[in-house]
Amino acid sequence: MKKTGAWLAVHALEQLGIEFTFGIPGVHTTELYDELNNSRRITPVLVTHELGAAFMADAVSRSSAHTGTLVIVPAAGATHAASGIGEAFLDGIAMLVISGGVRRDLGKRYQLHEIDQHAFLQPLTKATFRVERHDQIIPLLHEAHRIANEGEPGPVFVEIPVEIQLFPGEAGDIDRSPPAPPPPATPEPDSIARAAALLLAARRPALFVGWGGREAQQHLAAIAEHLQAPVATTLQGLASFPAEHPLHTGFGFGPAAVPAARNAFADCDCLLAVGTRFSEIATGSFGISVPERLIHIDINPRVFNANYPAALTLASDAAPALAALLAELRRQGPARPPDRARQQRIAADKAAYLAEWLAHDSRGRINPARFFQTLRESLPDDAIMVVDDGNHTYLTAELFPVRSGGSLLVPTDFNAMGYAAPAAIGARLANPQREVCAIVGDGAFMMTCMEIATAARLELGVVYFVFHDGELSQIAQAQAIPYNRKPCTALGAIDFEGVATATGAHYLALTDEAALTATIAAARMHAGRGQPVIVDVAIDYGKRTAFTQGAVQTNFRRFPLAQRLRMVTRAIRRRITG
Repeated sequence: MKKTGAWLAVHALEQLGIEFTFGIPGVHTTELYDELNNSRRITPVLVTHELGAAFMADAVSRSSAHTGTLVIVPAAGATHAASGIGEAFLDGIAMLVISGGVRRDLGKRYQLHEIDQHAFLQPLTKATFRVERHDQIIPLLHEAHRIANEGEPGPVFVEIPVEIQLFPGEAGDIDRSPPAPPPPATPEPDSIARAAALLLAARRPALFVGWGGREAQQHLAAIAEHLQAPVATTLQGLASFPAEHPLHTGFGFGPAAVPAARNAFADCDCLLAVGTRFSEIATGSFGISVPERLIHIDINPRVFNANYPAALTLASDAAPALAALLAELRRQGPARPPDRARQQRIAADKAAYLAEWLAHDSRGRINPARFFQTLRESLPDDAIMVVDDGNHTYLTAELFPVRSGGSLLVPTDFNAMGYAAPAAIGARLANPQREVCAIVGDGAFMMTCMEIATAARLELGVVYFVFHDGELSQIAQAQAIPYNRKPCTALGAIDFEGVATATGAHYLALTDEAALTATIAAARMHAGRGQPVIVDVAIDYGKRTAFTQGAVQTNFRRFPLAQRLRMVTRAIRRRITG
């Protein structure tokens, strides 16, 4: 049987259950897009920029059981999408990246878009493939999908040269089924027994949970309750443990954490870490102190002992490891009685921190705590919150309780600004039955806001809360402390109502706290009718988050004494002289 490579590629994607592809067609993918247009199972989504396509695909994978997929032109499409591919790579998000390739049957050099895409994308992907023959297409795409989802997920790149797409060739077995996913990795029973013994012997055990624990929330909660152990999370891990649980303390647990986490973890003598790499953001610039009895569970064994030495490591999927650990804990000893004093202290610390924020004088602008308090009261628990990179990220982490698993999508480690506007579109496409909101700073919004035209064209009701203060706030605060100046962070006047007009979104201005409830309700109403909404929030960034203060202090203390004295002297001199 002879089929074109484009037909074979779309057939393989249908076999893999792909629902959407994202990209912009070009001369090297016209045949592929024509076949996608014929598909009854796949919807090809035209974007305004391939960076937006990558973030949309990322959000599909984060928020659903489907693998986000790009179909892009070679060279420029790959370079434009690279930041989104890199975000997925460092965040552990599955993604298929399918590109056209220059013709190899012409015998010509310097063709349009001719670069070595594999050399370029190799550091940003788990694997790269180039199709050489028609009968390779289906098995290669099946293999790429397997690699993207196996172990720690990540992006995989497949190049299909244009002549293979265009011309028929021997197809091979087109009815082969995708390989069954391998059984989840599980730890040895002896390791589980040792972990349980360490936790039960500890006076003050605690849990630190990352994104890798999001599929094991019930086991995490049961283990925390059995041990009466407080639970902190990474930034992504806020989607892995419900904020309303009485043992939940918040994001992080060191000097850059909120008081509830700092206090609850101060005397921790055994730490169970699940699905976290102890990366820079998760640890507040590596400011945390970890007890000698660290039990580290992660699907990727390369993360073990990278930054903090572990007493015991378990290379495993979180869900089977935690199920086995819970059973062993119950076998080795009874559950500890509820520690009401500890739970009350956590609740009191949370309440005091919120009260501190609510008492802050925002001087006519919108107090972040009051905004998030109202937003939380307004949204259903399963609403998906998509957050960009910036000061608003840490405000959300500290002030917005995430109640439902998998309901927070946030870039971390790669930390690419511009994530939220397109990612919210991907999340809405993959979850049409759920509300989707985005929290995005004005600087990050400017990077990808034109992608809202895609949402308007597709009639996707997404609410974008744009925190508008006119500067790159997170870096501006980091500059102001040591330098007493904020170079290159002022954004100037931006007309977001004009952006709404240009993209087909509804516009709402939020300048008065008294209008919070009504404005959020109006935004949700318009989104419910299938129109994206831009809410221009006159946010107050005058009060720093615990994360910003703690991370800056941690980094400053790490400097040599002479450099600390130099920076303090310079800051004082500038404050005096202006």
